[in-house]
Amino acid sequence: MKKIYEGKAKEVYETENKDEYIIKYKDTATAGNGEKKEDFEGKGALNLKITTIIFEMLEKANIKTHYIETLSDSEMKVKKVEILPLEVIVRNISAGSFAKRYGVDEGIVFENPTFELSYKNDDLGDPLMCEDHAIALGLITKKEYDYIKEETLKINSLLKEFFININLKLVDFKIEFGKDKDGNIILADEISPDTCRLWDKDTNEKLDKDIFRRNLGSLTKGYEEVLKRMQK
Repeated sequence: MKKIYEGKAKEVYETENKDEYIIKYKDTATAGNGEKKEDFEGKGALNLKITTIIFEMLEKANIKTHYIETLSDSEMKVKKVEILPLEVIVRNISAGSFAKRYGVDEGIVFENPTFELSYKNDDLGDPLMCEDHAIALGLITKKEYDYIKEETLKINSLLKEFFININLKLVDFKIEFGKDKDGNIILADEISPDTCRLWDKDTNEKLDKDIFRRNLGSLTKGYEEVLKRMQK
């Protein structure tokens, strides 16, 4: 297989089918736009299993994703998409950069979720971007923006219910969308503790990448706990 892309946490390979890719999950964890970096044995496999369960759940709820099938402990087959250069962020509870940016405490439960875009550009630090700027730069159209927002809020509702049923709060998450061969916008990338903040419902224990960001303990043990709850 020919590698066509390598990111912080995944590698993407061509297949014999021009409309399909294979994504290989890596054991690398990064934070601070790559400034902090470390490998954790088994992390990629954990994220792949968690993402598989979530994508299969979302597909059953009529959310279109790039997921086709999981091939191994580290590889997933997906539909080929052109990733939109936008990170889509939903926040249900104040935490992380939101709390820091606005000088508020973590843990404020919002009456309604917030919807944010950031420009997917490491050199610029993935700056926040409003709807008008994304449209002005030709990254998406108004119709595409409206669709992405509507679809993202549906995903948020589904994920919140899914996680609360396993005693986890969905604090916030980041997702990405891409265009398939027919120009349809579908959910891509991954949904895992790398891309979500997940707190225990009763104790607020962090079971996501903040364990690594803040040196709170074993990253893989946190991810293993999330997967264990999902598999019950």
